Amino acid sequence: MMKEVKISLPFYKTASALLFIVILSLIRGVSVSYEIGAAMEPAMAILTTAFCADTYVQEITGRRSEVWRLYPMKDKLCAIGARLLLQQGFLLLLAAAGYYLFFLFQRPRLFSLMQPEAGSEIRQFMIFLGAMAVTIAFWSVLSNTIACIFRSLWFGIGGSLLLWLMANSSFAKKLLGPRNVFSYAYRNIADAGGFGWLAGKGICIALCAVMLLLLPTLLKKRG
Repeated sequence: MMKEVKISLPFYKTASALLFIVILSLIRGVSVSYEIGAAMEPAMAILTTAFCADTYVQEITGRRSEVWRLYPMKDKLCAIGARLLLQQGFLLLLAAAGYYLFFLFQRPRLFSLMQPEAGSEIRQFMIFLGAMAVTIAFWSVLSNTIACIFRSLWFGIGGSLLLWLMANSSFAKKLLGPRNVFSYAYRNIADAGGFGWLAGKGICIALCAVMLLLLPTLLKKRG
């Protein structure tokens, strides 16, 4: 496991990710606590894409692909699964820290005082964590899958960025509504207690499952 930690969470990646969150919380203005999720979800998607796109292709860039080919498929899947979980766990902790950095630097008004039906700030934070867990899982698996198909880190980042640009557009917001992969960021502030945006997160989970089911076939064909 320590080997996978060293591969998945090198210092340069963890330090860069931490700096990204600090800068985001400093420069992205929010006036109400409700807006923190809208500010962080697309940003965490970009960070996750860059952070996780090399999960598989490290074996190629590190010149270990010939040895990697000799491993049983079960060992390959376990290694990639462990790396993804380690990265996802780190990024989720980073998202939680970033949420409170917004309170420290931006000092937004508490949405729970403006709309009591939304529940307490703790409840909103727990909902935020759940939404971020799905967002991080989706973009990490997506970037790794694309990178695996093309055997290239840059294709993994570029392909994910293309989807990010389309999903994060005003056109997609109007067309897809609560079925958008960024449904948490686009949730309706007037319906503070509603959970229609969960449809988008359900789609993310379903797509993750499909990509993970395809992983053994991709590894077999792409080495």
